Amino acid sequence: MADVYLIGAGPGDPGLLTVKGKHILETADIVVYDYLANDEFLSYAKPGAEIIYVGKKGGDHTLPQDKINELLVQRAKEGKSIARLKGGDPYVFGRGGEEAEELMEAGLTFEVVPGVTAGVAAPAYAGIPVTHRAHTTSVCFITGHEDPTKEKSGHNWAVYAQSESTLVFYMGVKNLPMIAENLISNGRDPKTPVALVRWGTRCTQESMVSDLENVAEEAARRGFKAPSIIVVGSVCSLHESLNWFEKRPMLGKGVVVTRAREQASGFAETLREQGACVHQFPTIKINPMEDCSEIRQALTEIDSYDWVIFTSVNGVRRFFAEVDAAGADSRIFGGRKIAAIGPATAEALVRRGLRPDFVPAKYVAEHVVSGLIERGVGEGCRILIPRAKVAREVLPEELRKAGAEVRILPVYETGLNEQGPEALEARLEAGEIDFVTFTSSSTVDNFFKLLPPETLKKYMPQVRLACIGPITAKTLESYGFSAGIQPEDYTIPGLAEALINA
Repeated sequence: MADVYLIGAGPGDPGLLTVKGKHILETADIVVYDYLANDEFLSYAKPGAEIIYVGKKGGDHTLPQDKINELLVQRAKEGKSIARLKGGDPYVFGRGGEEAEELMEAGLTFEVVPGVTAGVAAPAYAGIPVTHRAHTTSVCFITGHEDPTKEKSGHNWAVYAQSESTLVFYMGVKNLPMIAENLISNGRDPKTPVALVRWGTRCTQESMVSDLENVAEEAARRGFKAPSIIVVGSVCSLHESLNWFEKRPMLGKGVVVTRAREQASGFAETLREQGACVHQFPTIKINPMEDCSEIRQALTEIDSYDWVIFTSVNGVRRFFAEVDAAGADSRIFGGRKIAAIGPATAEALVRRGLRPDFVPAKYVAEHVVSGLIERGVGEGCRILIPRAKVAREVLPEELRKAGAEVRILPVYETGLNEQGPEALEARLEAGEIDFVTFTSSSTVDNFFKLLPPETLKKYMPQVRLACIGPITAKTLESYGFSAGIQPEDYTIPGLAEALINA
């Protein structure tokens, strides 16, 4: 094992982090990260890991490079394993080589985990292949911001200008007029296509194409700022036809996801695939029961029930956690009929070797009841419902009215996730939020415990509210809001589709 891992996080899309980089983040004692390393990567850090921000943004340095080097050496000598997370690739204009030299001089071991560099990824997401057989067979990566302490420039503008290579400039937006002037004065055709890609691979990506003699003026007019990649060459002419990423329907739309973090990943990923900027604001925390003796007792009596009804993925997970702890498996359900309130719950059961006998056409308790009654549930039928300690009582009450004997088995508790609303309020104030999504009545209640209704009302109607179904929408109405977006299909995929259509 190394003392320090220099990890390339890629240019921003969370999916571009390497598998190896993710594994190291999950095991490191300390994570030291940069401004350009997506904050979402920090969710991979193990519980209790120390997180240290050392970013550099437009001359505003939280820590200068020499102090970052000292920090890495000092903390590594304490015996801590360090994941040094850097935007892009550590060795491509990432100053990773300087950090590696400092570690080596201090007698410490290090390992480099390469990352996807912005000079390739940002153009690719903007429809620009940096090499193409019909255009160029080479590419040159160039810094647009040289070390100001150097006595002599490392640039050879005559070579750049007369080469047929694609030129990719990093960190050069401020110097764009100088770059264009030097290339033209050294012989590059003023009509050479030039592209700028800002925040490449992120949901906020934007791009433009001009030509060498006009690009500086047009970039200034359109407000292009750092961080932007500059691409010079005929390959930029492919931008319009190959620009796949910026055609995504939700590109740049800010969506707040209020689900518990354990449940949010699939929903968030679906939205990201459509280009959305997902802001996780989990309002619910899933906690196991402090005393699981009742669950263990129920396992020994499972064969006395006719039906077992699961109402959530969390219920499946927590119930089977005790099944596993007891050294048992899905065979304990032999002869029992199984119901799932929705497709995600059904899928969770299938993964545990149980195919539900009944999944309702509409995923609310009322439809579960009618479907079960059609399947013979009634007088004398014994039903077990593993669920949250506190939940809606419609399902058990209606089943009891039908004559069934119902036992509610609490297998987990939901609590308020007391994450402060400061970051969310800042995003609302900055106009970065377009939608807030609610997937249950409890997400609504907890959201307004954390963010007062009066605060959200300040940003209406610019911010639109989406609810998974009518019951959640009714809870939202009790706070003085209406759900402008509701799917016909009361599921997470249905909610995602409704947002895309909106």
